[in-house]
Amino acid sequence: MTDLALWGPLAPLIGEWEGNEGIDVSYSNEKDAVIETPFRERTSMKPFGPVTNGTQCLYGLDYRMAAWRADEENPFHTEVGYWLWDAAERTVMRCFVIPRGSAVLVGGVADPDAREFTMTAEHGSEIFGILSNPFLARAARSRSYEVTVTVDADGSWSYGETTMIEHARVPGTLAHTDRNRLRRAVG
Repeated sequence: MTDLALWGPLAPLIGEWEGNEGIDVSYSNEKDAVIETPFRERTSMKPFGPVTNGTQCLYGLDYRMAAWRADEENPFHTEVGYWLWDAAERTVMRCFVIPRGSAVLVGGVADPDAREFTMTAEHGSEIFGILSNPFLARAARSRSYEVTVTVDADGSWSYGETTMIEHARVPGTLAHTDRNRLRRAVG
């Protein structure tokens, strides 16, 4: 039997998840305005580990996520990557890529039994950072990213995330936010 404690605060996230309470607040090129879009998503978190790198030992979740607006057939957003737990450093991490040409590595400190934790990244950071393709760097540069994950007593979990963006069509810095509550998928 696998000792789920090895995954620290990530252990409750193992499994297949669905959520239909999603809200995306972002700039719409089509409407030339910031709009609020409801969405549904499906996320898969498969455990793996240990992964050793010298004295470092990580346990992780291989994850895949897709989100759809209303009854659309094709997702408007997808991610693939890993959530990682480094017990020695008490650090949670998430590294993921988005098929628009972005790669993100976020991290934060957490206790092994934490039911809530926050991970952050900054553009230009060599530790927890954000990379974009040349078009996105010009048109919608992500300056920072923060996500807080909360595991609820009923076994569901939720997240709230904010990406601060310098958007070519919006003065100043734009807060692009997403949030959702996920429950174990049935069937």
